[in-house]
Parts: sequence; C-alpha cells; structure tokens
Amino acid sequence: MKFLADECVDRQIVDHLRHGGHIVLYVAEMEPGIPDHDVLNLANREEAILLTADKDFGELVFRQGKVAPGIILVRLAGLSPVIKAEIVAAAIGGHAGELFRSFTVIMPDNVRIRRRVFYDL
Repeated sequence: MKFLADECVDRQIVDHLRHGGHIVLYVAEMEPGIPDHDVLNLANREEAILLTADKDFGELVFRQGKVAPGIILVRLAGLSPVIKAEIVAAAIGGHAGELFRSFTVIMPDNVRIRRRVFYDL
C-alpha cells in the first residue's frame, strides 16, 4: 500500500511500514512544516492514504468536506515508538482492504473504521 506519513508520525512507524514492503512518503523528509491542507493535497496527488497523529484532519474531512484517499489517525499516546510501530503495522495488515476511502482510528486495543466518508476523488 502507499502511505503519506505526516511529520508528527514517529519515524519508527515509517521505517516499520517500509520494511514491511509498503511505500511510505514522509512529510518530515519532503516538506517539513507544511500546513495541514497542503499535506492533504499531497496525499491526494500521490493517491496515498494519510497516516497522522493530528486530529485536525478529522475537522478538514468531516466539517470542511475535504477529500482524501483515506486517513489513518494514530491515537497511541504514552506508548514507545517501537510498540506504536508494531500496533500500526498489525492494524494495517489486518484491515488493508478497508482503509481506502475510510477514516480509521488506531488505538491500543481497538481499530475504528468509518467507511466511504469521502467524496470521489
């Protein structure tokens, strides 16, 4: 799968997904500091699922009607980056077919997926 990792995503998550064979573009390596709407536009241009820890993307898609190939919100505060990477990789592996055009929230003991929340790209 192809992902765009926001710069707030731990490097260990990016590395773990890359090691697992995923294509992961990383804002921290490309254009650090760009605004959220530019991150979302980049995800759309790259046709990549956005991986973020920033809740503001929920506001952009649900209240402002912005589109995205899919968004994964990582809510794993307090865990080590290595454990976060393992949880994220397992969630993606277990739900790969459901992530496109969905808003997914990954928590320590739960994965919530809200499907078909985006308009056609």
